[in-house]
Amino acid sequence: MRFTVAICTWNRAALLPEVLGRLARVQPPAGGWEVLVVNNNSTDETARVLDAFEGRLPLRRAFEPKQGLSHARNAAVGEARGDYLVWTDDDALVDEGWLTAYARAVERHPSAAVFGGPVRPRFEGTPPAWLSSAWREIGPAFAARELGDEPFEFDIEGELPYGANYVVRTHEQRLFPYDPALGRRLEGGALGEETAVIRAVLAAGGTGWWVPDASIEHWVPKERQTVGYLRSYYALQGRTFCKGDGGGAALRGHPLLLRGRILWAELAYTLARLSGDPHRWLKPLVKASLLRGSARR
Repeated sequence: MRFTVAICTWNRAALLPEVLGRLARVQPPAGGWEVLVVNNNSTDETARVLDAFEGRLPLRRAFEPKQGLSHARNAAVGEARGDYLVWTDDDALVDEGWLTAYARAVERHPSAAVFGGPVRPRFEGTPPAWLSSAWREIGPAFAARELGDEPFEFDIEGELPYGANYVVRTHEQRLFPYDPALGRRLEGGALGEETAVIRAVLAAGGTGWWVPDASIEHWVPKERQTVGYLRSYYALQGRTFCKGDGGGAALRGHPLLLRGRILWAELAYTLARLSGDPHRWLKPLVKASLLRGSARR
């Protein structure tokens, strides 16, 4: 089998019907495919939603009782039957040509182990003016990924795909499991479990390619279109940095010194907010939130 499309889900029964409905309309790739859904200990109607798609998709399911995205991803790796694992999210809507675009890229670059494509926002309603104005700077906080209209080879020190839309060849994927210290867990956890794996594959000599026509839409509900969500995201990023080497040294320090830096950063943010211009208050918000997250590591 050529591809395993892997989705890890936790309490997203309300979104799964549209997610799986989009998958049911994709153009099937040569060599066969399957959809593997890992239920990460959901307490909602996830199982019933999956029941409704039996027969509409080449669907298999797995259950992972250990809470956390990395645990669920590792369960998918163990269950996958495809030569390539195609990762997407339980709130992502794929284009009809999404999987065949990856199939063409695999044929074009048979030695490559990693691929990735665009992640574009699908907002619930009309986003607030400040969000639209600052989107270029803060799109990554909403999982948006646009790296251009032309294919290019990944550089370990350069731009890499995001977790809602990437592919890892199964052989390499099994050599580099996901770190349970990273990845979302319930409403918290950390970030970057997929980036750590992609970098490990590239560091081991693997190659990867950007696939601009393998695109998806990522759901951005109204509750995420807020400054509060933005603060929580960057706080989580601060905590993540302090778990690894992704710039965490700049966020560490003596607790009293760190507390002072947080107070000054919060003051700078508060004053910048008075301007009403997101281009003025965005950087202070990010700095204050990163510092707060590092203090909660």
